Amino acid sequence: MGAPKFRIAICGGGIGGLTLAVALSRYPDIRVDVYEAAGQFKEIGAGVMIWARTWEILTILGMAEDFSRIAHAPPDGSPGVGFDYRKSDQPQEGSRFYLFEVPYGCIRFHRAQFLDVLVDHLPPGVAHFGKRLASYRTTEHGASSKTELLFADGSVATCDILVGCDGIKSVVRKQMLEDHVREGGGDPCLLDHIEPVWSGSIAYRGLIPVSQMVRPDGVEHRTIRSPMMYCGKSKHVVSYSISRGSIVNVVAMASQPHLYKSMYAGPWVTDCSREEVLECFAGWEPEVEEMLKRIEKPTKWAIHELKPLPFYTQGRVVLLGDAAHAMCPHQGAGAGQAIEDAFILAEVLGHPHTSLSTIFQALAAYEAVRLPMANHVLKGSRESGDMYEFNGSLGDDLVRLGPQIGSQWDWLWETTPEGEREKAFQVLMATVAPAARL
Repeated sequence: MGAPKFRIAICGGGIGGLTLAVALSRYPDIRVDVYEAAGQFKEIGAGVMIWARTWEILTILGMAEDFSRIAHAPPDGSPGVGFDYRKSDQPQEGSRFYLFEVPYGCIRFHRAQFLDVLVDHLPPGVAHFGKRLASYRTTEHGASSKTELLFADGSVATCDILVGCDGIKSVVRKQMLEDHVREGGGDPCLLDHIEPVWSGSIAYRGLIPVSQMVRPDGVEHRTIRSPMMYCGKSKHVVSYSISRGSIVNVVAMASQPHLYKSMYAGPWVTDCSREEVLECFAGWEPEVEEMLKRIEKPTKWAIHELKPLPFYTQGRVVLLGDAAHAMCPHQGAGAGQAIEDAFILAEVLGHPHTSLSTIFQALAAYEAVRLPMANHVLKGSRESGDMYEFNGSLGDDLVRLGPQIGSQWDWLWETTPEGEREKAFQVLMATVAPAARL
């Protein structure tokens, strides 16, 4: 095989970065290197959920069969529960006020197992560990421009395209915005987009073996079979089964809306006591309290998000996933949006009309399609969290609130990944094809 048409460096080996590497591996004329700061690929957190449009991408990439083996149940396309919404912030038994159902339902995984499938699909020789990016610099020489990656261990690598998949605290995003302002004369207000902002919410997370969610009389807790959303004033609890239905993942959220965008004091993730969790949700309906009592080792997370970015690319540097649009988890969309980023970016980079001389047009096509969608979901995820906690415009008017929550999910089916790919191709060809005909 001859020399690659270009070399791509992916900084960050999470779900987005690895999906991009797998998607790009279908193009033999593109060289890919994944640089991961840790000593191995790993994910923090326990549960990850995706929706039908993300499943479509995994199918296109040839990984559906492997992911079916580790899902809560093999996805078959039949209608399923997305979430079952209940009003639960009272000591008596709560009641359903909305049932969100969609094709495939909510497809759930253990996050570590999800990452393992992606790792298994990586071609050999692309992963480099212990490579924490410190900075990068680009030498401009037309089509022969190169980007140097400077790592914390003193090593250096080069590439034609740098993809920042380095998460919510992205080094790539920080330098991209600083360079745009200080060297490119950009709006200084862009520097406010570097640091994530606290949502005003904390999340208590924990895992419970399903065997502990069955009463002595054989009655199962309802969350074993159905993803649940227990709602109350300024709090809500999400629970669903993962790992082929053997474990229940629980996320109990408590919010102080007036603290949105304030500074969170202390580490973002800490251990905490079960008593702290139970005290926070004291007085909630019995099935919530019973579930929370079964979390043995809860952890406490400060939930942060990014301010929506006005661009994802600068020169030959591009952002993907949480580095571009880290969002609150209230629509279970973070992983899916990163996967969709990876799919669209790989498709435009692998397009026959994309070369060293048309990289800028290819990255612009990616940005034109993904930025408005991802920023829409980022904003909608925060709005959905407010609704679950009766802090939205309808408060606790449950009759009207349920349909309003449902409309928040319209983006799931208003477009398709394949349609978005075609849109990106159209943007690319509108700029590349006229030049090719000259």
